[in-house]
Amino acid sequence: MNPMRTPSIDKVTVHICTGESGERLTNAEKLLGAIVKQKPVRSMAKKTLPNFSIKKNEPIGCKVTLRGNNAREFLKTALKIIDNKINATQFDQNGNFSFGVEEHTDFPGMKYDPSIGIYGMDINVAVKRAGYRIRSRKIEKNRISNDHRLKKDDVISFVKDKYGLEVI
Repeated sequence: MNPMRTPSIDKVTVHICTGESGERLTNAEKLLGAIVKQKPVRSMAKKTLPNFSIKKNEPIGCKVTLRGNNAREFLKTALKIIDNKINATQFDQNGNFSFGVEEHTDFPGMKYDPSIGIYGMDINVAVKRAGYRIRSRKIEKNRISNDHRLKKDDVISFVKDKYGLEVI
């Protein structure tokens, strides 16, 4: 197979939304840092929602972006937690996919602490092919041809082969 046509994991983004700042957000940051072994960044609210007492630019969550080998290892661990099963509707038309983990205690080495509580997280996976940098580089940007773009079916077959994922 042509190495330029082989898909690969570009990045894995792990996100915990607490909906409020304060102690819950601090606990979520500590947990996320312990799980992925990387320092999280805070996510800010984009607009004011008075019904949920959220103000614009208030920190309401935290996230970490993993790339390279760290992303692949974390993805293997996270897929084991959901029993390597994912729904076909969780893939978008560009081949990226997302899934959720309901409890942080499912990760190896994590225990329940009553003072912290239980946090769920969203995991978003971006998949790419070699040559995708052409659309975002600074000099001589160009578009990616339609036959080189990843499709939903390409990514589904890639994750089935590489990670043993069962798509329902």
